[in-house]
Amino acid sequence: MKIASWNVNSLKARMEHVQAWLESAKPDVLAMQEIKMESHLFPEQAFQALGYHCLANGQKTYNGVAIIAKTPMQDVITQIPNFADEQRRVLAATIGDLRVIDLYVVNGQEVGSEKYQYKLNWLEALQRWLEDEAARYPNLVVLGDFNIAPDDRDVHDPEAWHESVLCSTAERNAYKRLLDLGLLDSYRELDDNGGVFSWWDYRQAAFRRNLGLRIDLVLISQALRGQLKAAGIDREPRKWDKPSDHAPVWVEL
Repeated sequence: MKIASWNVNSLKARMEHVQAWLESAKPDVLAMQEIKMESHLFPEQAFQALGYHCLANGQKTYNGVAIIAKTPMQDVITQIPNFADEQRRVLAATIGDLRVIDLYVVNGQEVGSEKYQYKLNWLEALQRWLEDEAARYPNLVVLGDFNIAPDDRDVHDPEAWHESVLCSTAERNAYKRLLDLGLLDSYRELDDNGGVFSWWDYRQAAFRRNLGLRIDLVLISQALRGQLKAAGIDREPRKWDKPSDHAPVWVEL
């Protein structure tokens, strides 16, 4: 089974890109972030025509997550339990024998800002929820735009990004606490090398110069470790006309 994640940075703007990538990459499951549309506007029929079932948890203009899958989805959750939040950033569903949780983690804007504190609070609530989910669902996949570069291998210039948002100690510690729940970074299970990224700024020819961060992740539970066959980042869509600033990331079980 091939499971992928992609921050599409507006599904309305990138729909043709997503359709083209689905036809070439053929994932069984695709989790999307920043769809930037209300749920009732999600182009369900277009994805159904490609053989996918659909779930969307969207909002106007900002945020929004969605999952499409070749098989039906059940036991849907659209918000972190016991955490008041109007932003649409999470979507969980059971797909076959897998529990899949799609995340668009808060950016945080700047270390020390109110949005940064909101991010840390959000991550704390996420940890509590994932602890419960991991106990209920041994075959767990948690994927999405984490807005955290796990370590310096995932940063094109660690010195320049040192203690900046996405790379700060507090954020990385929060991420490590998620791994402590028994989750594994599927990409790092297979590749220890640095310099491979999933996001590049639109400015300063960042993609051409490979000035990026690896912030789009697919985490899998220990129970799935033996099923891990391959994991990667598909840079090709980032080369297309008017692309998302993120590339799709994927894992094959």
